[in-house]
Amino acid sequence: MKLQELVAKLGGRIAHGDAELGVEGVASAVDAGVKDLVFAETEAALAEALTSNAGAVVLPENLAAGDVEGKCVVTTRQPRLWFAQAARLLRKASAGRGVHSAATIGEDVELGAEVSIAAGAVIEAGAMIGERTQIEAGAVIGKGVRIGAECHIYPRAVLYPGVTLGQRVVIHAGAVLGADGFGYVRDSATGAYTQFPQQGTLVIEDDVEIGANSTVDRGALKETRIRRGTKIDNLVHVGHNCDIGEDVILVALTGISGSSTVGNGAVIAGQVGIGDHVHVGPGVILGGQAGVFNGKTLTNEGHKPGTVFFGTPARPLKQVLREQAVVARLAKDRGHGPRGKNASDKEP
Repeated sequence: MKLQELVAKLGGRIAHGDAELGVEGVASAVDAGVKDLVFAETEAALAEALTSNAGAVVLPENLAAGDVEGKCVVTTRQPRLWFAQAARLLRKASAGRGVHSAATIGEDVELGAEVSIAAGAVIEAGAMIGERTQIEAGAVIGKGVRIGAECHIYPRAVLYPGVTLGQRVVIHAGAVLGADGFGYVRDSATGAYTQFPQQGTLVIEDDVEIGANSTVDRGALKETRIRRGTKIDNLVHVGHNCDIGEDVILVALTGISGSSTVGNGAVIAGQVGIGDHVHVGPGVILGGQAGVFNGKTLTNEGHKPGTVFFGTPARPLKQVLREQAVVARLAKDRGHGPRGKNASDKEP
């Protein structure tokens, strides 16, 4: 793709060099070739980029390029984002391989144009696969599943019957979508458990990515929904009836219990635990290992934008640090009381 075509699609300005330069890919400064694109956000990174073999460099508007002889320079407000978007445009589309002879295709399956289905994949009856979608080896697509265009289902992913995926959804290896939620009713007389009906649906909207070995349960009587643009890391669990908003980040080892909601743009860091029927408001940031108790609502109301909530129960990080400082002073005072240094150590 010509450099001017990238600029036409992504914005920015060609500050120096040949707009007709052909760009084939993106790379690091160390590995770049003459048809590769690199980016720099600091003076040090710029110096490295200018001595590389790259044909084009993407810079922030406020970074002076200096001597750029032999390089094309694109300036933009967000060079890292521009670079990532360029990488998507330059990525060579995988040629549709068609349906492998060792794949299993059920009755009344609808396959769009240029679909690729690898060996060992199973597509059950009534499923619909959108155009240019790739389904890798060993994936299982259940009865009546709907998958939109340009999705990528990696090896051994499992989509239970009735799951719906939008466009450009990426499901990584070993992920399980649409399994029964963990819902049981206990007999108060015998102590035995009976499963509450788990017959709802799961809807994954456009441009969602779900990491390896993550699980998202179907609704009990209604739906679980992951909204547009949300990115889910590896080893994350989302329980039944949850509604995860747009452009949410869920980092590895996070668990969200049933019937909870997460607002648009929230960031949930690693190992966070969220109880059932919780509401996490839009834009909330939960730091690593934070915990939110059942039924609680956590919002940014009354806090500065960008406030990080931390600890269990989750509360503003500054408050947690103040509490820790108080505890540390109390421990120090106890160890240096009127009976002398470390007198408390001698107490029974």
